[in-house]
Amino acid sequence: METPTFTKTPSPLEDGDGLSQGASRAAEIGGRAAAGFDDKREAVARALDAAASSLHARVESLPGGPTVARAAQSTADAMEMAADYVRDQDLKDMLSDIARVAKRHPGATLLAATALGFLVVRAIGRNQD
Repeated sequence: METPTFTKTPSPLEDGDGLSQGASRAAEIGGRAAAGFDDKREAVARALDAAASSLHARVESLPGGPTVARAAQSTADAMEMAADYVRDQDLKDMLSDIARVAKRHPGATLLAATALGFLVVRAIGRNQD
Protein backbone atom coordinates (compact mmCIF):
# COMPACT_ATOMS: atom_id res chain seq x y z
CA MET A 1 0.00 0.00 0.00
CA GLU A 2 1.36 3.37 -0.99
CA THR A 3 1.62 6.10 1.55
CA PRO A 4 -0.27 9.15 0.40
CA THR A 5 1.81 12.26 -0.04
CA PHE A 6 0.41 15.60 0.88
CA THR A 7 1.64 18.82 -0.49
CA LYS A 8 1.39 21.67 1.90
CA THR A 9 -0.41 24.71 0.57
CA PRO A 10 1.50 27.75 1.71
CA SER A 11 -0.47 30.04 3.95
CA PRO A 12 -0.72 33.70 3.01
CA LEU A 13 1.45 34.54 5.99
CA GLU A 14 4.24 32.23 4.90
CA ASP A 15 4.69 33.13 1.27
CA GLY A 16 4.52 36.91 1.73
CA ASP A 17 2.08 37.38 -1.15
CA GLY A 18 -0.91 37.36 1.19
CA LEU A 19 0.53 40.16 3.23
CA SER A 20 1.34 42.26 0.21
CA GLN A 21 -2.11 41.55 -1.23
CA GLY A 22 -3.71 42.60 2.06
CA ALA A 23 -1.65 45.76 2.19
CA SER A 24 -2.49 46.47 -1.42
CA ARG A 25 -6.19 45.98 -0.74
CA ALA A 26 -6.03 48.24 2.32
CA ALA A 27 -4.26 50.91 0.29
CA GLU A 28 -6.91 50.62 -2.41
CA ILE A 29 -9.74 51.01 0.11
CA GLY A 30 -7.94 53.94 1.74
CA GLY A 31 -7.45 55.56 -1.64
CA ARG A 32 -11.14 55.23 -2.46
CA ALA A 33 -12.11 56.67 0.93
CA ALA A 34 -9.74 59.61 0.43
CA ALA A 35 -11.14 60.22 -3.06
CA GLY A 36 -14.68 60.14 -1.66
CA PHE A 37 -13.71 62.61 1.04
CA ASP A 38 -12.01 64.87 -1.48
CA ASP A 39 -15.18 64.80 -3.60
CA LYS A 40 -17.18 66.16 -0.63
CA ARG A 41 -14.73 68.92 0.33
CA GLU A 42 -16.36 71.62 -1.79
CA ALA A 43 -19.81 70.82 -0.36
CA VAL A 44 -18.41 71.03 3.19
CA ALA A 45 -16.69 74.33 2.38
CA ARG A 46 -19.91 75.76 0.91
CA ALA A 47 -21.85 74.71 4.03
CA LEU A 48 -19.29 76.40 6.28
CA ASP A 49 -19.43 79.56 4.16
CA ALA A 50 -23.24 79.57 4.29
CA ALA A 51 -23.23 79.18 8.07
CA ALA A 52 -20.65 81.96 8.41
CA SER A 53 -22.70 84.27 6.18
CA SER A 54 -25.81 83.56 8.18
CA LEU A 55 -23.99 84.30 11.42
CA HIS A 56 -22.50 87.52 9.99
CA ALA A 57 -26.00 88.65 8.99
CA ARG A 58 -27.36 88.08 12.50
CA VAL A 59 -24.48 89.50 14.55
CA GLU A 60 -26.18 92.83 15.25
CA SER A 61 -29.52 91.26 16.21
CA LEU A 62 -28.08 88.80 18.76
CA PRO A 63 -28.95 89.43 22.39
CA GLY A 64 -26.08 90.03 24.77
CA GLY A 65 -24.58 93.25 23.55
CA PRO A 66 -21.19 93.95 22.05
CA THR A 67 -19.41 91.05 23.77
CA VAL A 68 -21.69 88.48 22.16
CA ALA A 69 -21.51 90.33 18.84
CA ARG A 70 -17.70 90.24 18.88
CA ALA A 71 -17.72 86.53 19.75
CA ALA A 72 -20.20 85.80 16.95
CA GLN A 73 -18.13 87.83 14.50
CA SER A 74 -14.98 85.93 15.49
CA THR A 75 -16.79 82.62 15.13
CA ALA A 76 -18.07 83.54 11.66
CA ASP A 77 -14.57 84.62 10.62
CA ALA A 78 -13.14 81.33 11.89
CA MET A 79 -15.80 79.41 9.95
CA GLU A 80 -14.78 81.26 6.76
CA MET A 81 -11.14 80.41 7.40
CA ALA A 82 -12.10 76.77 7.95
CA ALA A 83 -14.00 76.77 4.65
CA ASP A 84 -10.92 78.11 2.85
CA TYR A 85 -8.74 75.48 4.54
CA VAL A 86 -11.08 72.65 3.51
CA ARG A 87 -11.08 73.95 -0.07
CA ASP A 88 -7.29 74.29 -0.25
CA GLN A 89 -6.15 71.07 1.46
CA ASP A 90 -6.68 67.45 0.49
CA LEU A 91 -7.17 64.65 3.01
CA LYS A 92 -3.49 63.76 3.13
CA ASP A 93 -2.54 67.35 3.97
CA MET A 94 -5.26 67.58 6.63
CA LEU A 95 -4.12 64.35 8.29
CA SER A 96 -0.54 65.61 8.24
CA ASP A 97 -1.63 68.86 9.92
CA ILE A 98 -3.59 66.93 12.54
CA ALA A 99 -0.57 64.73 13.31
CA ARG A 100 1.63 67.82 13.64
CA VAL A 101 -0.79 69.49 16.06
CA ALA A 102 -1.17 66.26 18.06
CA LYS A 103 2.60 66.01 18.49
CA ARG A 104 2.86 69.62 19.64
CA HIS A 105 -0.17 69.52 21.96
CA PRO A 106 -0.87 65.92 23.02
CA GLY A 107 -2.94 66.86 26.07
CA ALA A 108 -5.23 69.20 24.18
CA THR A 109 -5.54 66.65 21.37
CA LEU A 110 -6.55 63.93 23.83
CA LEU A 111 -9.08 66.27 25.44
CA ALA A 112 -10.54 67.24 22.05
CA ALA A 113 -10.72 63.59 20.95
CA THR A 114 -12.48 62.67 24.19
CA ALA A 115 -14.99 65.49 23.78
CA LEU A 116 -15.62 64.55 20.15
CA GLY A 117 -16.12 60.91 21.11
CA PHE A 118 -18.58 61.93 23.82
CA LEU A 119 -20.57 64.03 21.32
CA VAL A 120 -20.62 61.21 18.75
CA VAL A 121 -21.87 58.72 21.34
CA ARG A 122 -24.61 61.12 22.43
CA ALA A 123 -25.66 61.76 18.83
CA ILE A 124 -25.81 58.02 18.13
CA GLY A 125 -27.78 57.46 21.32
CA ARG A 126 -30.34 60.11 20.34
CA ASN A 127 -30.78 58.61 16.87
CA GLN A 128 -31.58 55.19 18.37
CA ASP A 129 -34.38 56.51 20.58
